[in-house]
Amino acid sequence: MELSDAYIQSFIQPRNELLLEMEAYAEENHVPIMQLAGIDALNQLLRIQNPSKILEIGTAIGYSAIRMAEALPNVQIVTIERDQDRVARAKAYIKRSTVSDRITVIAGDALEVDDEAINTTFDAVFIDAAKGQYQRFFEKYVPLVKSGGVLYIDNMYMHGLSDLELKDVPRRKRTMIRNLKNFTDWIMQHPDYTSAFLPVGDGLLLCLKR
Repeated sequence: MELSDAYIQSFIQPRNELLLEMEAYAEENHVPIMQLAGIDALNQLLRIQNPSKILEIGTAIGYSAIRMAEALPNVQIVTIERDQDRVARAKAYIKRSTVSDRITVIAGDALEVDDEAINTTFDAVFIDAAKGQYQRFFEKYVPLVKSGGVLYIDNMYMHGLSDLELKDVPRRKRTMIRNLKNFTDWIMQHPDYTSAFLPVGDGLLLCLKR
């Protein structure tokens, strides 16, 4: 089944001026932010789950953190980003938003951040960072997720690359796609998680911690 862009767009929720500005900046400067259909689906899933604390791996310019905080009026979000320029821009955008008091930005490599610096547990984790490191992110932060918590992982489809034979993937992206495929095989067979793939946006993986 193929859906037209116009049909998909008819379901997209309207955004405020700040979000539209961020979307324009991301497009002009090639900053990867979540696709509109994907973030709308994610937010609806989060509304159903209703987490009180979310950890985000990969802040970029703060777009998804703001979107999640706007969707969940009582949530607290901790988000980690290693690119210093993006950290600065994210903080500036978040400061201009109406949800700045509920978002904490941590500057640093998510694989190197000391768990004690976070010092809390989470109901949900959203991973949208280096695709080839998904399993390492997962293994590092899943101990901070409560039983019954959910890990949401974006870009599983990788714009169609995940659906190709590895030999057909551009050489410079093969290691990333190989790691992503290995992670998919690993998590789908893991006895401690119930996982499902949603073909929305660029592919969203949901992992429920038993």
